[in-house]
Amino acid sequence: MNRSNKGANTNIIQMMEDIVVLFIVYFIERKAFEDVILPTTQPKCLALVVVFGTIYILSNKESRIYDVTFFFYMDRFWKTISKSWILATGITMGLMYVYNPHINIRRFHLHFIFWVYVAICINMVFSRFFQMIFADRLAPRAAFVGTFEEYEKFNYFLNKTSVKVEEVGYILDRELPDKKVFNILGVIDDIEQIVRNNEIDQVYFIQHSDDNIEQIQQYIDMCLEMGVTVKVVMDVSYSRRMHRSNSYVSSVGTYPLITYHTITLNSYEQAIKRAMDFVFSLIAIIIVSPVMLITAIAIKLDSPGPVIFKQVRVGQNGRTFNMYKFRSMCQDAEKRKDELMEQNEMDGFMFKIKDDPRVTRVGKFIRRTSIDELPQLINVLMGDMSLVGTRPPTIDEVAKYKRGQWRRISIKPGVTGLWQISGRNDIKSFDEVVELDLKYIDNWTLEEDIAILFKTVGVLLTKKGAY
Repeated sequence: MNRSNKGANTNIIQMMEDIVVLFIVYFIERKAFEDVILPTTQPKCLALVVVFGTIYILSNKESRIYDVTFFFYMDRFWKTISKSWILATGITMGLMYVYNPHINIRRFHLHFIFWVYVAICINMVFSRFFQMIFADRLAPRAAFVGTFEEYEKFNYFLNKTSVKVEEVGYILDRELPDKKVFNILGVIDDIEQIVRNNEIDQVYFIQHSDDNIEQIQQYIDMCLEMGVTVKVVMDVSYSRRMHRSNSYVSSVGTYPLITYHTITLNSYEQAIKRAMDFVFSLIAIIIVSPVMLITAIAIKLDSPGPVIFKQVRVGQNGRTFNMYKFRSMCQDAEKRKDELMEQNEMDGFMFKIKDDPRVTRVGKFIRRTSIDELPQLINVLMGDMSLVGTRPPTIDEVAKYKRGQWRRISIKPGVTGLWQISGRNDIKSFDEVVELDLKYIDNWTLEEDIAILFKTVGVLLTKKGAY
């Protein structure tokens, strides 16, 4: 796969914080000057702020302050933001000299640039603290392969950056090291099983100049086949030889870092996708709450048992979560599954029967209208699922996955996806489901997500493939 990763290392949180700080100061100053600046001249004040902010943000970006691999030293950060502030101040002051706006506008801007400098210096300290808390919660689970001594040196540099990982353990590529290792997961030959058992998102290979590059290539390919991101920490002399179209090169301290990926790593798009999930799912829950209430009452009156069916499903890279649906089957449906296995209409690991005897009267209706899926909006709100993604499999299904099939769970599962708009239950082959899921992963864009959401509405209205 040849995907651009422009912006993959951008600290989007830091950038957004700086933008928010600029506009907070603007609105405070606007309130302070509302008695002396006419409404007709407010756009000129805003224009100066926009120009100042654009130059400030671009200057910071050019100085790599928004790069997650940038070392956080207080004096270095202060010098960088001060230079950006001086540049933005100089240009906007020059614009005021050329266009000679009203004295009140000049006073407004002078107050703004002074207080914005105070605000960004304060934000520099507090944002670092809050980012560390936030990043730790969302840190990818990572395993490390190589010499433990080299890992310690690399980790020293890594801890000075905004790159955060949850250290799951250490995979041995040679004999047991003399120093005690924090957590040995196994040996490199068992890397596939280690990935399956430990919900691994990333694997770091720590390489020496005298190591055989070809020796680790098979393990890199194995991880990529499973949808696991690989980061190779190398000597400079070997970094060019390892570069591929599905990789990008960065650095952490003195270590070149080559990242191989099978899904987009653009932090801008990931942040937007999560924001869309949160906002749209919250709005959707409010809008459909009357439908959900009526459905809950109907289920309760129709058959004994709980209103919500809760089932453990497998999420991103093997993480498990409780997926919620309205109960559409009788209370002992799971126990009766084995006796109905011979009637399974799916070719593969999935289980589907068109006229399933376990489905209740209300269940048939909410399945055909997909109302039974509405509680999954709660899963989206909580972050376990996305609005658009791959179909969330059961633990039994995942246990039977081949290596290449594991990649379909390399992203968050979705309420809808290509499988949903391509026929849903009309698709009888599990291989076809996997093919659709991998197609979605390989070609993922925000525009494609929006298109799938619109097509899903059409599918629900026509009830295509629903039973």
